[in-house]
Amino acid sequence: MLVAATTSCFPDLTLDESLERLVDLEFTAVEIAINELDNQIKPSEILADVENAYDRCRKSHRLDVVNYCVGITATGDEHYQQFAAICELARITKVVSITVPSAELGTPFNEEVEHLQRLVALAHKEGVQVNIRNQSDCLAADPDTITVLCDNVDNLGLAFDPSVYVCGSEVGKDPEKLIKYIRHLYLRDSSPDNYQVRVGQGTVDYGQLVHTLNKLQYRRAMSVDIVPQEGIEHSAEMRKMRLLLESLL
Repeated sequence: MLVAATTSCFPDLTLDESLERLVDLEFTAVEIAINELDNQIKPSEILADVENAYDRCRKSHRLDVVNYCVGITATGDEHYQQFAAICELARITKVVSITVPSAELGTPFNEEVEHLQRLVALAHKEGVQVNIRNQSDCLAADPDTITVLCDNVDNLGLAFDPSVYVCGSEVGKDPEKLIKYIRHLYLRDSSPDNYQVRVGQGTVDYGQLVHTLNKLQYRRAMSVDIVPQEGIEHSAEMRKMRLLLESLL
């Protein structure tokens, strides 16, 4: 397993600044967030100039890029054109994993299945794995729904966030049935009252999670996903989480 961090941890920094910060924190691997609403790298920019995006991602300050996390706001054909360009970028940067968000609650189930099937087909052409992220208040929140999605969309994996079952609408639900679908992870410490707390003050059982993944011979990445909070030293929390996860491997 690799301990990585996502550039989403630094919402106010540029892509280059985020990569530099992770090197300073002694991470060796990174997930790059590709989001139209952020100032790091946007799906529309990749569609407009894949080569330029390649140059930007290739300068990763010696960090191994292990995943792209995608947030596309475009709709219709433009959405799929941008996603196809991201898959091309993944291929030429030798990244084999892409995380996509889940649809909002209320989206017809068959519509979401068809959407995910189309994404998986585009990614398959470039040799890339698509993973849907479990998120509160989305279709991919309830473990039973995630199971049906992964079983109905061939080659769809799960980008697993255990905090969803510690704090929020899905508290108390057992995610054990999801373990076999996991292809990526997002980690922070959480309590029943707060989605993100200081490392060591929450109830996420990292030891048990790593033990279970080791038994399944999981050899992929886990991304630290800690956003800045007022009154808490962000860099210290990032470093503590890295050291904690590395100590368990």
